[in-house]
Amino acid sequence: MGRKRRGQPVNGWIVIDKPLGLTSTQVLGRLRRVYDPQKIGHGGTLDPLATGLLPVAMGEATKTVSYIMDGRKRYTFTLRWGEATATDDAEGEVTDRSDRRPATAEVEAVLPRFVGLVEQVPPIFSAIKVAGERAYDKARACEDFALAARPVRVHRLVLAENGPETATFEVDCGKGAYMRALARDLGRALDTYAHVVALRRTAVGPFTEKHAISLESLEALGHSAAASGPLLPLETALDDIPALDLTEAEANCLRRGQAVSMMARINRARIEAFDNGSIVYATHGGKPVALARYDAGDIRPVRVLNL
Repeated sequence: MGRKRRGQPVNGWIVIDKPLGLTSTQVLGRLRRVYDPQKIGHGGTLDPLATGLLPVAMGEATKTVSYIMDGRKRYTFTLRWGEATATDDAEGEVTDRSDRRPATAEVEAVLPRFVGLVEQVPPIFSAIKVAGERAYDKARACEDFALAARPVRVHRLVLAENGPETATFEVDCGKGAYMRALARDLGRALDTYAHVVALRRTAVGPFTEKHAISLESLEALGHSAAASGPLLPLETALDDIPALDLTEAEANCLRRGQAVSMMARINRARIEAFDNGSIVYATHGGKPVALARYDAGDIRPVRVLNL
C-alpha cells in the first residue's frame, strides 16, 4: 500500500497581490498555513521590492505552472535617472552617477529599440545559474563573472510619465524579460544611468488584477470553508490552450497514459484546428483529464490531471 500523501487535496490557483518586502517563497509559506496543500508552487518569482500578481498553484494545478510562466506578462515600473546600482534597483549601492536627465522626446525616441525580439543581459543579481550556482550568490560573494545576453520578447513599451528625476513605463513582455535590465539599458541608451525604484506586475497570462486577493484578506478567512472562495479552477490557467472534449473511453485511455487515435473519419472535424505537435487541453464531461500533445493523428498524454 502506498504512503498517504500529507496535506489537503486542494486543487486550483490563488492569485496573490504580493505586498512590498516579501519574497515569493515567504508568500508560499503563508499560503501553506492557510490551505495545507499537498503540493504548491508559484507561476513566476517576484523580487521583494516588487508588488503585484503572484499566481500560486496548488495540487494538480502545479502541473500547469509552466504554461503560466511561459505566458505574457504586464508590468508598470518607475526608474530613477542618473544613478546606476549594483542590483539595478533601489536595494543595491550606487555604483555610478550622471547629471544628465533625458527629455520626454528623447526617451520616446529610443523606445522602439526595446520593442520586439531584443537581446538583454540579465542583472547579475538574478536567479540565473552560472556553472551550477545562482548568479546572485556569486555576486554576493564578489566573484568576477559575466552573464550572456539572451533574446527576450517585448510586445509593448510605453512612457507613462517622465519627470526631472524619475520616469514611469508600462510594459507587456514575454518570458525571461527583466524590468531591472530594461531600466538599466534605457539609461545607457540615453547617455545616463538608471535603476528601478518601483515595480508592479499587473497581469500574468490569463490572470489580471481582478483575480487578485491580498494575503491579509486570505489569512483572515483562515481554514474556514470561505477560504475556498478565492480559489480559481485549474483550467483558468489554460484559457489560451485549445480544448478537446473526449468520450469516456478516450478519457480513460489518457488517464492510463495511453495515446488516443484520431485517424477515424468521424474525428477529423475534432482535430482539424490542431497543428502537429501542439498542446491540447483534454476534457470529459466538462472536467479536466490531461494536457496532451497532438502527434500525427494521435493524442498523447503529457500531464494527466487527477481530479
